[in-house]
Amino acid sequence: MEKVISDSVFLASEILLLSCFYLQSGTALDTITPSKSIKDPEFIISQSGVFRLGFFSFANSSNRYVGILYHQIPVQTVVWVANRNKPLKDSSGILNISDDGNLVVFNGKAEILWSSNVTNLVPNATTAQLLDSGNLVLSNGEDGESSLWESFEDPSNAFLETMKIRTDVKKGRKVELKSWKSIDDPSDGSFSFGFEPFNIPELVIRNNNKLYFRSGPWNGNTFIGVIMKTVYIDGFHVVADNQQQTYYFTYEYSDNYRLKFYELDSQGKLFERTWDGRKGDWINSCLKGFKPRNIEEWSRGNWSSGCFRTTPLQCQRDKNNGSEAGQGDDDGFLKLQTMKVPAFPDRSSINNGECKDQCMKNCSCVAYAYDAGIGCMFWSGDLIDMQKFSTQRVNLYIRLPSSELVIVGIVTTTIIMLFLWCWMAKRRGRKQKHKQIRLQLNNGNAMTKFSSENVGENSIGVKLQQLRLFNFEELAIATSNFDHAKKLGQGGFGPVYRGILSDEKEIAVKRLSKASGQGLEEFMNEVEVISKIQHRNLVKLFGCCVEAEEKMLVYEYMPNKSLGTFVFDPIKKTILDWRKRFNIIEGISRGLLYLHRDSRLKIIHRDLKASNVLLDQELNPKIADFGMVRIFGGDENQANTKRVVGT
Repeated sequence: MEKVISDSVFLASEILLLSCFYLQSGTALDTITPSKSIKDPEFIISQSGVFRLGFFSFANSSNRYVGILYHQIPVQTVVWVANRNKPLKDSSGILNISDDGNLVVFNGKAEILWSSNVTNLVPNATTAQLLDSGNLVLSNGEDGESSLWESFEDPSNAFLETMKIRTDVKKGRKVELKSWKSIDDPSDGSFSFGFEPFNIPELVIRNNNKLYFRSGPWNGNTFIGVIMKTVYIDGFHVVADNQQQTYYFTYEYSDNYRLKFYELDSQGKLFERTWDGRKGDWINSCLKGFKPRNIEEWSRGNWSSGCFRTTPLQCQRDKNNGSEAGQGDDDGFLKLQTMKVPAFPDRSSINNGECKDQCMKNCSCVAYAYDAGIGCMFWSGDLIDMQKFSTQRVNLYIRLPSSELVIVGIVTTTIIMLFLWCWMAKRRGRKQKHKQIRLQLNNGNAMTKFSSENVGENSIGVKLQQLRLFNFEELAIATSNFDHAKKLGQGGFGPVYRGILSDEKEIAVKRLSKASGQGLEEFMNEVEVISKIQHRNLVKLFGCCVEAEEKMLVYEYMPNKSLGTFVFDPIKKTILDWRKRFNIIEGISRGLLYLHRDSRLKIIHRDLKASNVLLDQELNPKIADFGMVRIFGGDENQANTKRVVGT
């Protein structure tokens, strides 16, 4: 059991946090100039102290390197190495601006071990600055604006926020990750991680330039060949300029103070690395591997090729027999649901309903699929790199002779019969559950889900006659079908989108993600609590939507997003002078005082943090996200909880 801690503790933390970020004032030296170099073991620190640039060694090696590391994390975490292929053998190293304006690493014999290698620089006119993004930028010292070279353009094995994995076809230029040989040897390994336009853009990993992994095509929202948690795709996007033949892939989180990056390891696996302050270490989660033809490699998660056809199609037999039709009239299509589609599709903008006919007319077409963000996709030849997923993805239609389809049909029918009754029972239960939710809301009387864990005999029945019920179509139109460009941020509940209703009112739509760790209980919790309380420092709930599997909350729109986007941003935080900061602190305090004392219900938020404090046009704070709240009885001052909540 765990005691509920008063929000006043969290408020004190917020005040200290605001103070700390304000008092930093950029005093850290973050720049190398022609007159200021660093010698081993010196280093420079980015303005807000996120990263440092300097000399280091690995645990099992005496070699010395110049690199960029996380500064405030006790575990040595290297995200970029300059002299990765030419280590220093002693501590005589120097990093400085050379006479020709380049950033260089010298050893004690004045030998150049690494250089930014930019041509036509103006001597004694360049500086190198380490940014809070982890990017080391060499620029013209006079204006400081024109970037001449960046570490983000010459990465090691780490993919950081705002970095662009890109391809410029016309210039023949690529920015890609390069794996290390081992965890203690950052020299070039065998694997690279890059972005390939193909016919449809994809991420790829190559092993000595041989294709080893592919993400599947980008459909405008995600890569359809990779299972991604919602938090994983938060802020990820692809930019493709077909005219200029430039393409890049990047990401930027809505709460840009989280410690997370991606690393290509020496075995060719791309890891998501997230800092866990409680464990004092990084947590790794790996992208899914793909299935090759070889069973042994299959079991190890490695792939080299994909599916191949064992029985000729009818249209191929017609051609071989000299038939004029060659249409494969006896061919059909086997539907494979929730698939990672094969490599290298041809695309077409024709409607979904015409995909099958188009494929059937072309004897070389062996499969087709449709994705709303891409259109029709067609394949000919071997089907390489397919994978079955358990979650919603693209349906793939494989062309087969009718004889095989009959066998498949019999087997499929048998399996369906075995599970039909179970499926129907589950469906009836799910429909009944959603029907009850709709009845609760439509009747205007949604009883709380709080058990004796919460208020006991004081369970509250919240009347929702004043709460507007939106339909799904209305919110889809308001958010341009939940367009990624409308996305404001991401929380544990799911993504939040900006929308405009038909009456021109701006709204924020919080949509429960299917991958969310939260669910119906938190949804009902928030609806019931926030619809009953009114205060200038609490975000206003306009209504909700419950249709089929969809659960959404509709709030007033807050143009300045969250407090976290200010205090954790090295530029935006300068906007918050002490007067604004005091007003924000005072507003948060007033909101908490209302929740704890002045409202009819005694409410403890339990998840108060900078990202859950929203700011309006005038930077007035409003507390948001009431999915984790606890309601206390009038004479209660503590309670036990049965599960861990919050961040």
